[in-house]
Amino acid sequence: MGHCDDVVSDVRNQIDASDAPLGEARRRLALVKETANDFDGALRTYSSGSIAQHTMIAPVTDGDGGVVLDRRSYPQLGPEGGGEAPGEVAEKLCVFLGPEIREHYPHARCGASKRGPKLHFDAPVEDQDPTVDLVIALTRRDGQGLWIPNLEKNTWEASDPELHAELLNGGQLAVRRTRRQVIRLAKAWNRQFSEPAFCSFHLSALALESVRGGLGLPDALGQFFADAADSLRSGNTADPAGLSPPIRLRLSRDTAIARLDKAANAISRALENDDDLAAVRASLAIVFWDYIEDPEITPLAAAARTLRPRTPFSTTSLGLAGAAAVVKPARAYGGAN
Repeated sequence: MGHCDDVVSDVRNQIDASDAPLGEARRRLALVKETANDFDGALRTYSSGSIAQHTMIAPVTDGDGGVVLDRRSYPQLGPEGGGEAPGEVAEKLCVFLGPEIREHYPHARCGASKRGPKLHFDAPVEDQDPTVDLVIALTRRDGQGLWIPNLEKNTWEASDPELHAELLNGGQLAVRRTRRQVIRLAKAWNRQFSEPAFCSFHLSALALESVRGGLGLPDALGQFFADAADSLRSGNTADPAGLSPPIRLRLSRDTAIARLDKAANAISRALENDDDLAAVRASLAIVFWDYIEDPEITPLAAAARTLRPRTPFSTTSLGLAGAAAVVKPARAYGGAN
């Protein structure tokens, strides 16, 4: 392995969630799910999002899950029932969860998110106090997936969060591992911007399209950025489950593509100079500026930054290697996950 692996590993060490708050988030999600199983008419619960997909980065902010209701207990709920909106049942679930959760977390409170109850615990672990978002869901009479609420509009929308988790946890072990690492790094890259262009799920969906195995992590990350830019050029990102509308960008398409291209080109330059630590750090600092201190610019590093043509990322960089080196810890990160 060359310097690219070392520098990317250093970034990973900074963004990886620490065991205590991550374990606490899992415990809180498990408690909320266990409690929700006793709610009137509950069929089952499930985990979703970053915890289910093993893509959480620091700081640990939340755990996502859902409770699926039996439509026989709620015949009026949803588009395939009597058309009843989700607001009232969401309030009932929140009223039910609050006292039960306070048996374990005395200061816990239940509010609302877009999709259902949101539990706040007021019990920080390493200055991180992960919440739990619990989606209320109904099985669909026709077709796959679930009906989930949009409480902002008090309507129901089709989605399949269980299949999303299954897809992102599928494939060979090596592919799963690389995909998870790529998603974590992409999330860290995205949140450095004062206005991120992507939601976390969008990055996960793009990684599901891109990561296929056979590449080391720096190569796979560069390929991800290049593939994501090409995907956006060709159109909107489809729901991996084929059920919900295309995933929306948070900023303009041109802005998102420009950011992706810049990251892909920087990683390509780093890999082309994998035996020069200063050049690698100079290039990768363009991608992870909150995590890599600006290196001392050598002539080769300067060339990597300013003089080399911005060629698209390709797998021609495979096989490049260099002596391992110890990389100094970079400055602390910031922002929310």
